[in-house]
Order: sequence, then structure tokens, then C-alpha cells
Amino acid sequence: MVDVESFIDEATAGIRETVGDAHAVIALSGGVDSSVAAALAYEAIGEQLTPVYVDTGLMRKGETEAVRETFDYMESLRIVDAHERFFEQLAGVTDPEEKRHVIGEQFIREFEREARDTGADFLVQGTIYPDRIESEGGIKSHHNVGGLPDVVDFEGIVEPVRDLYKDEVREVARALGLEEVVAERMPFPGPGLAVRVVGEVTPERAEVAREACHIVEEELEEYDPWQAFAAVVGKGTGVKGDNRVHGHIVAVRSVESRDGMTARAQELDWETLQRIQSRITGTVPTVARVVYDVTHKPPATIEYE
Repeated sequence: MVDVESFIDEATAGIRETVGDAHAVIALSGGVDSSVAAALAYEAIGEQLTPVYVDTGLMRKGETEAVRETFDYMESLRIVDAHERFFEQLAGVTDPEEKRHVIGEQFIREFEREARDTGADFLVQGTIYPDRIESEGGIKSHHNVGGLPDVVDFEGIVEPVRDLYKDEVREVARALGLEEVVAERMPFPGPGLAVRVVGEVTPERAEVAREACHIVEEELEEYDPWQAFAAVVGKGTGVKGDNRVHGHIVAVRSVESRDGMTARAQELDWETLQRIQSRITGTVPTVARVVYDVTHKPPATIEYE
């Protein structure tokens, strides 16, 4: 395990040495990885840092408001509404790897735009060790590693937690005094709900995934999963009222893990599963059926794409 205090000292010193007198933007998503990277960078260079949260339209329910509230102490925080640009770029894209590359490039272009506006030369992001392993190993391209475009208009990219696993990042978060809601929250993929929609990502399908994920997280909080979510995986026939519908199929997934490299599907009781399906089909009119994913990692990955 990481020596937390030594790590914080070394990470902040490294950021300070790399950035120098220049300015940087931090890609802030609200998750624990980027939050820790932001806290380290803010401690290292203070007002030379501009935190940028990009609302892609693919974020968790209430995420934008939560980020604004949690990081309001950083007066330079910028919140960018880019959902139209992201959905426009994703239109017609169905291949999982292509999705990740599209999202990676669009993120970079958003941060380049903000960097030009603030005079920043560096980009700070919350890449962690599993992101690098899976991208470099060909399992999947994380948007902030293998999904990055070849040409990036930054003097350098700073990744202060790039050698840490998720559980180590949480240790650093606690040592930095980050709120429990941030330090202990479930992982959320960098490409957001785009990898929880199998096939083309549309605003309507993303909204189905967002509402279903919110329900799953609420219902499974007492089980304390490492990660729990819902994904839109296709369409199937159902009956609502007296009408036959061809609605979305939502898959629910809940896993236990230490670092995300391997995972085991959680055993949930029947009453809980029925309550989840009842809430999802009752709340989201376009959902026809709900299934539960019992596959471990491996052979599956945790996310669907």
C-alpha cells in the first residue's frame, strides 16, 4: 500500500516543479480520481489552477449540481455545458472503441478551449494505474489514455495519481480531508453513460441509463457494492397497461472488487431485485424489462463497453 503522507508531499512537489509559473486546467468529473488530482494540484499551485467540469450529457443524475457544491471553494471553477457537442459527435457511432476515442478527443478539445481562454499550458487529469493497464493491454481504451487524440495542444499532461490503484486513491482522498461522499463514492466511467448504452448513444437512451443508474445506486447502497449501475443493452417486447410495447432492456450490475482489475458479481436477494425492476419499469416508461448480470470479471469487464 502507498505511504499516503509521503505520496502527497511528492505529488504536490512534482506538480509544482512541472507546472512552474505557468497555469493549468484540471479535468474535474466529480469522481474520486479527478477530485484527488484536483485537490493535489490546488494545494501545489493554488490560483494557477482552473478546475473545469464538462457536462457531457452523459453524467450521473445531479452530478453538475454536486460538483458545483463540493468544489465551490475553488473560486476559478468553470462548468461547461457541452452536451450538444458530445451527442453530435457520437451520432451514428456504435463501436465501443470508436465511442471512447470520440469522447476522448471531444474532452481534449473542450479543455483546450478552456486553456486558451485562461492562458493555461498544462492539463491535469485523474488517470490511475488500472486505466493505463487496460488501455496499454488492449482490453479497452480509456478516454484519458488510449482514447486521447495524437495531437494535443498542451505543453504537458500531468497525472499525479497515475501509479495508484482505486483503493489507494481513496486513502489519499481521506488524508486530504475530502468529503466522504467524494472519497467513498462508487467508480463512474470517464466516458460516462456512453459505455452504459450498448450501441448508438442518443439523449433519450442516455436519460434512460441515467435514471436507471440512479435507482440502482439508491437501492443497493445498503449492500455497499464496489460498483453498481444499470446499462441499456437493447430492446425487447413488453406489455404496459393493455398495450404491447417494444421497449428498452436494462441490465443491472453490482460487483465486489478491491481495485477493479477483477470483480465478482454480488449475490442479491430476490426481493431487492424485484424492487429494482419495479422502480425502473415504473419510473422509466420506455423500459420493457430488467435483467440482472451475474458474470464475474473475467470473463466480462465491469462496464458494458
